[in-house]
This record gives sequence, structure tokens and C-alpha cells, in this order.
Amino acid sequence: MTDRTEWEGRVGRKWAEEWPRTDRSFAPLTERLLAVLVDERPRQVLDIGCGAGELSLALARMYPSAEVLGLDVSEPLVAAARERTGELPNISFEVADAATWRRDGFAPDLLVSRHGVMSFADPVGAFSHLASIAAPSARLVFSCFRNREHNPWATKIANLTTTDAPSSQSDEPGPFAFANPDRVERILAEAGWEGVEFEPVDFAYVAGAGDDALQDAATFFKSIGPAARAASELKGSEREDFDNRLRSLLTERCIDGTISFPASAWIVSARLVSV
Repeated sequence: MTDRTEWEGRVGRKWAEEWPRTDRSFAPLTERLLAVLVDERPRQVLDIGCGAGELSLALARMYPSAEVLGLDVSEPLVAAARERTGELPNISFEVADAATWRRDGFAPDLLVSRHGVMSFADPVGAFSHLASIAAPSARLVFSCFRNREHNPWATKIANLTTTDAPSSQSDEPGPFAFANPDRVERILAEAGWEGVEFEPVDFAYVAGAGDDALQDAATFFKSIGPAARAASELKGSEREDFDNRLRSLLTERCIDGTISFPASAWIVSARLVSV
């Protein structure tokens, strides 16, 4: 599990450095999120856990008359997002925890997140807070990973550094904390959201491409992801063995110069309970 302190420090810096590769790996999911949102006409949009800003920037272009705000606890990631803003006049980013953040005059009628909500320490409290700052009948749409067994990009890479099989689901904050739709629906209902719907999305998680796809993918997985921390602590022959097993796995997944793994997510949508 990656806690908030790590996102504010080492992990956040790594993800900020790797944003071109992470954007690439999540590109099909981002496209599906945008398709789900295309008919919305929001006034103010909040991107929760915006990372390096890919979704926020796309939403600012999709809704030129809306105010788009991206929040993330990681200063390096927010800095990367700001660098990508260019001349877009309707977007801004802040370093803040969406579970407690508020601003006078900002009541989003659309709240979105691409994999930015699974690390809440108190998810009911966080979504209750988001409901308290949202506009009446606001819409909430976010993506999150489904079970580990539906995401071999994670299980196969993690298994390179451990022989312990991770549990399929866990309530602890982390990548798979929202894999169980029953749990997510209970959290959202308790927090004041209704009409919860789940859309399963299967996509290709591209880890490597270009002239040296193997090196591209190896660098990516050794920088961020399920094995990065454990791999960084390996020394000598253990590190060499890991590198060999990683390259072997990536070679198996290389097709026409691209290395990808199956990945599966939920797109979850809900509305603020009408009063």
C-alpha cells in the first residue's frame, strides 16, 4: 500500500517523472471516461487525484465554458500538471486533499477521477465531504481497478518480487480497494450518493513501445507500479535475477513492437441525493 506521505514525496516524484508513460498506459481508459462524460454541460468540474493532469486538461478542452480544477496531494504531480496547462484559460491545479478541501464559490456539478479515489483513508468521510461541497444533483464519475485476477499487468509484475499471492480484494486503501462493487455502492450510499452504476472496461495497458520497447517497459515497471519498491531494494544476484525475469516476461508480451498487458477497471457513476 502507498500512503499519502509517499505520494507527497518519493512516489509522487516518480509518477511526475513518468507521466508520459502513465498517460499512455491509461489512454484507452481515459478515452472511455471522456465518452461517458461527453453529454454533460457542467459549470464547475473537480478532478479528484488529478495526477499529472491528463484528464483535467482533456475536460478543460471538452468544456471550454466550464471552470476545471484538479486536486492532488502530490506537489511534484501538480507541478507537472501546471507545466502542461499551456494557454488554457479555464483550468487550474492545487496541491490539496480532496477529502477535506473546499473553496468559497466553488461547488462542482461534475466530480471526476481517473483512479484517484482508491487511497482515501476514510472513504465514507471523503465522499461525504465531496457531497457537502458539490452543487445540488451533482454527478460523480470515477474509474478504479477491478479485481487483481482481471489485471495481470499487476499480478504478473508483483509476482516477480514475491512468492506470496496477494489477496483478490482488500478494503485497505490502494489500487484494488474499490474492486468490490458491493462495497463501493455501500460507501457511496452512506456518503449521500444515489443511482450508483458500474460499467466494466477492459483495456490494453501499454507498458512499452518505440525503438526499444523492452527497455521502455522495463524502465517503466522499475520506476512505478507493483514491483518498483521491492525491486529498488534488491542487490547483487537478486537484482540481476529480477531483471532477467522481468525482461523474459516483457519479451513474452511484445507483439509488433508494443508491450501490453490486459487490464480491467470499473467506471462508476452516481448522483448526489436530491433533497
